[in-house]
Amino acid sequence: MYSIQDVSKKTGLSTHTLRYYEKEGLICGVERSQGGFRQYTDEDLEALGLICCLKNTGMSLQEIARFVSLTRSGEHTLAERVSMLRQHRENVLDRMAEMQKYLDKVTWKLKFYTEKLNAYEAAEGKNSECACKDRA
Repeated sequence: MYSIQDVSKKTGLSTHTLRYYEKEGLICGVERSQGGFRQYTDEDLEALGLICCLKNTGMSLQEIARFVSLTRSGEHTLAERVSMLRQHRENVLDRMAEMQKYLDKVTWKLKFYTEKLNAYEAAEGKNSECACKDRA
């Protein structure tokens, strides 16, 4: 069993976010201690890992809530869950392709400006050598 602070440290989610996810039904059945403190299980951590994965790859909380609801509804929802994940995967691949184009452009600009900087520094080095010789 893990406290809310333990789960916050393990997941990087704030305690406020964990409470919000529970309130919104993204995670449910979180047990409570006799004192009323949340006690998370390894299964809860696994569920939070999937929620974070889906959210960090662009799935909305509304879509995640739908996916979680389908999961709780049983195996008769498997086809819809597979469909949701296939579509999400396509969206992630599209975003990755777009980001690759941006990375390529940044890499090209970095090479361009690095070459200009090297040429500038080489020219400055020659100019400072000449200035020293003139003073001698």
